[in-house]
Amino acid sequence: MMKTILATSIATGLGVWAVQASAADAELNLYSARHYQTDEALYSNFTKQTGIKINRIEAKEDELLERVRNEGANSPADVFITVDAARLAKADELGIFAPVKSKILEDRIPAHLRTERWFSYSTRARVIVYNKDMVKPEQVQTYESLADPALKGKVCTRSGSHPYNLSLGAALVRHDGVEATENWARNVVANFARAPKGGDTDQIKAVAAGECGVAIANTYYLARIMNSSKPEDKEIVERIGTVWPNQKTWGTHINVSGAGMLKTAPNKGAAVKFLEYLASDEAQAYFANGNNEWPVVASVKVNNPALDKLGAFKADALPVGELAKTAAEAQRIYDRAGFR
Repeated sequence: MMKTILATSIATGLGVWAVQASAADAELNLYSARHYQTDEALYSNFTKQTGIKINRIEAKEDELLERVRNEGANSPADVFITVDAARLAKADELGIFAPVKSKILEDRIPAHLRTERWFSYSTRARVIVYNKDMVKPEQVQTYESLADPALKGKVCTRSGSHPYNLSLGAALVRHDGVEATENWARNVVANFARAPKGGDTDQIKAVAAGECGVAIANTYYLARIMNSSKPEDKEIVERIGTVWPNQKTWGTHINVSGAGMLKTAPNKGAAVKFLEYLASDEAQAYFANGNNEWPVVASVKVNNPALDKLGAFKADALPVGELAKTAAEAQRIYDRAGFR
């Protein structure tokens, strides 16, 4: 179903991108695999400031990419936005993105968080969550430590085929090599408390309940629970601890939310304006405060109690484009290791 956000005003001050939309670029067709209610304000604000109407189709990544393939050169899509570097890389491998040259994007988005064809706009970290009664924090200071035989029967995880875990596996391949990553994966599987199932929130709850002693989860799932006023969520927070992995080596693995302009975009001017808008201070604040993600623009202030409580950390600086190159290898490693 096409969702349309109508313009309510014309921008008079959007900084360097405040350009009145021309008749040819008075609308933007957005294919979005982000499903967060807080993004509504993000999109409507763009319309208010530029006068560009957004026509939005929301679906799962695979569905949207299949739609783009079927539409071919006649696709109305201008911008594709989704979460996870592996998914963005998959879209890029299909050849749907066009190179975008923008000084605004180059100046505001760090080089390791963008490619020539797609750009990261927010980050989330993949942290280790542990049960305070079952595991000591010094036991799980790295991702590699999850393969330690001392954790046998204590590790919970979602499916190895999920892009979040594939991206982590891709990072491990880049940092530790194929052989070491495969040994790691086999030993992690040997440490499973149960077969992989559910999402990251399910892993956090399983750790709190003592079903397992340790799990990996994206920070925005954790922050949702930390910011909750529900008694059951407060109880979960009391029972678990969090570790920033690999602080003494290559840093905690981060993943991204990002977007790119399609080669066949009929409204290329509007598409570039939108990509530049997502890097604005205002849009970056929506990502951080609305969905518990970190902005990619370093100067943007974050006003989020849970993220503040989690504190500062050393993040992996591996370029997102490099990460994408080993995602397929990570899947083959997981398959051989029985991590499904």
